[in-house]
Amino acid sequence: MCPPYDIIPVLLGVALRERDAHNAVRVELPDPEPGGEPATRYRAAARTLAEWRTAGILVKDRQPAVYIHQMTWVTARGRTAGRARGVFVRLKLEQFGPDSGVRAHERTMTGPKEDRYQLLRATGVNLSPVILLRDAAPGAVTTLLDGLTAGAPDVVATTDDGVSHQLWVCPATTDADGVVTGDVGGLLAELGGGPLTIADGHHRYETTLRYQAERGRNRACESDPAWDYAMALLYDVSEAPPVLPTHRVLVSGPSGAALIEALGDLVDVEPVAHPAALLAIMARPEPLPAADATGTGRIGLLSGDVAAILRVRTAAIAPLQDAASSSASRGLDVNRLALMLERLGVDADALAAGGRVVYVKDATEAVAQTTRGDGVATFLLDGPPVTAVTRVAAATEVMPQKSTFFDPKAPTGLVFGPLEW
Repeated sequence: MCPPYDIIPVLLGVALRERDAHNAVRVELPDPEPGGEPATRYRAAARTLAEWRTAGILVKDRQPAVYIHQMTWVTARGRTAGRARGVFVRLKLEQFGPDSGVRAHERTMTGPKEDRYQLLRATGVNLSPVILLRDAAPGAVTTLLDGLTAGAPDVVATTDDGVSHQLWVCPATTDADGVVTGDVGGLLAELGGGPLTIADGHHRYETTLRYQAERGRNRACESDPAWDYAMALLYDVSEAPPVLPTHRVLVSGPSGAALIEALGDLVDVEPVAHPAALLAIMARPEPLPAADATGTGRIGLLSGDVAAILRVRTAAIAPLQDAASSSASRGLDVNRLALMLERLGVDADALAAGGRVVYVKDATEAVAQTTRGDGVATFLLDGPPVTAVTRVAAATEVMPQKSTFFDPKAPTGLVFGPLEW
């Protein structure tokens, strides 16, 4: 196993390659062919997969199945101890639209999509799943998962980040009409009974749509081809991993008391003794102000000699927000902070252009960047509730880039999805 391609540090990638000749990093983030151009890494991945299948390293299951993946962890990297359970399936592809059963929640970038498309085109295999959320009836999915995971798991492993992984292979049985029966059928019905929101893997989903279109132009009247589907990992919102925040470091602009003055009446300011105290406060969970809230309204600030907790004044910031947007979007702390940054000279165009704001996942590192002078201010955020993602998508809106970071993430290598039957 290895992390998904976009969160593999260079040194970890090297270590995983050296650790095992069959680590998934060799196909998820392949090296170019010896002496070849960088683009030959896609051909190298395809050759590696073919070799592994020929040697029996990868074996195709004889019977269709769903694969239940469970992660358990203890406190680390801003997470509290917890558990997440998702289900690997094939998902029928749909174009995005008002009536689509698959909804996006975040904007994508061109570069990663081209890279993943070239890898899919060369291999014909979904190496990592698209991660989706389903807001099913309370308790329904949990009850079914409890029954299907009552026995011992088929696979047990622990990754370098200390997360424990278990995988249950649950074969699908069908009736005379081809309908999946039993608890597996009930689970698929619950997960597929309403709209799904892409939580992670927007690039992979759009890549698979592009691949489907290309194959469709050349199909020989094949009905229900495998490339009309994508490998997906589905979570009910009650079983999903937590959403961690991505913090913002302002590179240039006002700092200290001048920054506070520029924010004016948008926030209430609660001074904090020092940066370590700020980190400690922000590490403690903050309750949502209401059950349907999508943000806490709390933002940590370190700038110059100022360390403080900022409390958003909802009544003061409301007139600056787009009245046509949903209450879910207006309640997001990242959107409220964007309005504050406008007061500091960083508007939407400046954010899109990049350079004025740096995005940092680790709170300690974000504070360190301002402390050592790499930025004039650090803004620490709370992670939104998982339901914020589905609510924004249900309003046919998207969050800004770097709004969500689901953690821990399911590793690549648990299940591969060849686009074949």
